[in-house]
Amino acid sequence: KPVFIRRRTPEEIKAAEDTPLDQLRDPQADKDRVQKPEWLILVATCTHLGCVPSKEMKGEFGGWLCPCHGSHYDTSGRIRKGPAPKNLAVPPYQFLSETKVLIGAAPKASAAAEHHG
Repeated sequence: KPVFIRRRTPEEIKAAEDTPLDQLRDPQADKDRVQKPEWLILVATCTHLGCVPSKEMKGEFGGWLCPCHGSHYDTSGRIRKGPAPKNLAVPPYQFLSETKVLIGAAPKASAAAEHHG
């Protein structure tokens, strides 16, 4: 599946964090969609009919615009306008270092939790 990895600006992070959940069709707090606020990692497939939203066209909410049927996503990848029923999916991922991320694998449990298994 295609993915978007976006290094968000402080303004994009603030916009995502300040959005009231009652304004969202598929309510999710930004903090629940990221591991590090600066880095947003999403499956790049519109939840309407599976087109790839445009990274060049940001739409009305600063995120992505799907050129197929006009779904607008915000700076957290949440659906804000158009026919898409759900937010862009967040895939399982883990940061391996400050400069490397593994997509498709869930974050590892802490070392303390591993010893209690």
